[in-house]
Order: sequence, then C-alpha cells, then structure tokens
Amino acid sequence: MSYKLYAKVSKVWNELNKDSVPSNFSQEILLHNKLLNFFHIGDYYFYIFNVSAISIEFVQDQMTTILGYAKEDFTPENIVANIHPDDVSFFVNFENTTTEFFKKLPIEKIQKYKVRYDYRIKKANGEYMRILQQVITIEHADDGGILRTLGMHTDITHLKKENKSSLSFIGLDGEPSFYDVKSENIIDESPEILTKREKEILTYIANGYKSKEISNLLCIEKATVDTHRKNILKRTNCNSFFELIKKSIKMGWI
Repeated sequence: MSYKLYAKVSKVWNELNKDSVPSNFSQEILLHNKLLNFFHIGDYYFYIFNVSAISIEFVQDQMTTILGYAKEDFTPENIVANIHPDDVSFFVNFENTTTEFFKKLPIEKIQKYKVRYDYRIKKANGEYMRILQQVITIEHADDGGILRTLGMHTDITHLKKENKSSLSFIGLDGEPSFYDVKSENIIDESPEILTKREKEILTYIANGYKSKEISNLLCIEKATVDTHRKNILKRTNCNSFFELIKKSIKMGWI
C-alpha cells in the first residue's frame, strides 16, 4: 500500500472528527452498553478506534488468535496495508461515504447508527479471510465530530464467497436502516487479476474438474477451456496448477 493511499484514508478520518479532542473513556461502560448491539456469526474481536489520533486504543486478545498479528502491529496503517488489493477501493470509498453520512446526521442520532460492510484482509500467515466490519460511535464532540468508535471484525469467510462488498447503515433505537448504499468513488476500483469467466473456471479446477467436464458444464468448447487455463497461469505468474490452487486460496481468489 502506498503512502498516498493511506494519506487519503487519514484525511477522511480527520474530516470525521472535526479536529475535536476525545476525553478519557471508560472501557467498562463501553462493554456494558454497546456490545449487545452486535450479532455474532463467527469468530470475532472488537477494538476501540480513536478517530482524533487515528490510533487503535484497545483490541481484544482474540485478534491475535484470528489474524495472527501481535497487538502492537494492529494499527490503522497496517489494517489498510493488509486489505486485499481488489477490496482497497471499496474500503476507502465506503469510509468516505460513511463520513458524509454522519456529517448530515443530527447530533442526537450519531450514536444510533451502526456502519456495516465487508472486505478481505490478509492474516499473518499470508492467507486472506473475509471479515464483516461493524462500527458504532461511542463518543462524539458537541459539534458532532466523531471521537471514538467501537469496531468489531467477524470472520464470515465461510458465509460469503463472492468478492463484491456492500455498505449499510443500520439504525438503532427505532431509526431507519439503509442497505447496499451507493458510495461515491474517490478512488477507482482496483483492476481484477482474473476475469469473471477465469474465476469460474478456476473454481472448477480447484474442485478437481477436468477441461472436458468444465466445457460441458459451461457449454463451451474444450479448446476454450484450455486457453483459459493457460491464461490463468500466465496472469497469476504460476508454473503449475498445484501452485495456482495454493496461491488462489492464499490470495482469496476462490
């Protein structure tokens, strides 16, 4: 990840807090009053993000178990750096859209919305997992600037296989919810290494199908499948399909 990209994300976060300074905050109050707003569907950990300082003030020990990183390495910069290249644009654009959403909210409603979206992040062992990120504001300034948020990352790799992410604002305490919110693109989507058809064929290969079987399933010529197989190896810089399958799992292509 380039410094320029992280600087863009930091700028979005700076706009969110409006240059306000957070107070000392009790983690016990946070745990008792906010954790019940989350629905857990897999392994998870929660963390506290100081928006003003752009720093992680606290992260659960489970983060190390799930991602494999030491707690001191769980920083905003490293989080962004380890997002799957194909998902970086989603992350930045969603964060920007979230900032604009909260700017328009009345102050009394700022803590009544949970932000939810998913993306892939690289673990310490180099493999990618898909996480559901849910964030709620736990402290804000009198002018509406967001000072601290409680975030939760839940492993949903087993639940979602497609690589398209979506952004939602979930209303709490009777507030309306907004699903699959269209985001404004402040950076362009990262180009995918493989085409949709190539990913489809790659999935069949990973499941042990031969070229003839794949051609029958997709109603295309065997020669076309063979051409796709050669292109897939070339695009992924792999010398064999054994290497390709290992790399595909590691990179989150399948």
